Amino acid sequence: MSGSHELSALRLSRRMFSATLAFSSLFAANSRIAASLLSDDNQTAASGGEHPLAPALRHARTCLEKVKAMPGYECTFSKKEVVGKELISQSMKMKVRHEPFSVYMYFLEPAKGREVIFVNGRNDNKLQVHETGLASLIGTLSLSPDDTRVMAENRHPITRAGLSNMLETVIGQWHEESKYGETDVKYFEDAKVGDYTCRVIESSHPQPRKQFRFHLTRLWIEEKTGMAVRVQQFGFPKNKDAKPPIIEDYAFTAIKPEVRLTDRDFDTNNPSYNY
Repeated sequence: MSGSHELSALRLSRRMFSATLAFSSLFAANSRIAASLLSDDNQTAASGGEHPLAPALRHARTCLEKVKAMPGYECTFSKKEVVGKELISQSMKMKVRHEPFSVYMYFLEPAKGREVIFVNGRNDNKLQVHETGLASLIGTLSLSPDDTRVMAENRHPITRAGLSNMLETVIGQWHEESKYGETDVKYFEDAKVGDYTCRVIESSHPQPRKQFRFHLTRLWIEEKTGMAVRVQQFGFPKNKDAKPPIIEDYAFTAIKPEVRLTDRDFDTNNPSYNY
């Protein structure tokens, strides 16, 4: 789903969603999440009230703690993002390990069969890329994460891949935006991402301002696990009758947090891979 009205058929329920936020915050009261929340609350109290983004930030931080509690995971990753002036769509199977930060990608579309490995601190901190078709005859390519050939298809380098980085980016954005007014926050239920039923936090800004990179941001949170599984970012519409254009749309489905990932999963010598 995409577009500014894709949630119009969903139930808008701030009361129920806010209750979930309150429970999550209470449950985490003795963790380091609580310290961050207390800091935010002190800042908003000093300004005379809680910013609309404060509850959203608390919940996003709780989601981040859930991700960081996992050593790693497998998933299907789908994305749409504007690179230059082009909207690029890709989907892939992905493995992510947090320590050391490691990523394996097997592309489903386009370039089906392309494989990419990145391990922080290994291979000179370069991607190990195996192409398909005639390009595969070149052998394994060793490319910097910010190589122009890589960034021609990507808005962000592979060093920013994965659930944790996605959440940290949204948290950083909302934290900066909470310093200003002109922010509306809504809560939706019964949204779908693949087989997941999600709640959605949506923040928006009525007017373009230099402090707001996006007109509208949506964070999708799976109801059963509390895992954040999708982020959408929309630009400001060109006129009042136009829909806000999609800038970024990142979705994680079929997440398997119980897998045990080892160095072998991020090694070009793995016989299961086609390097």
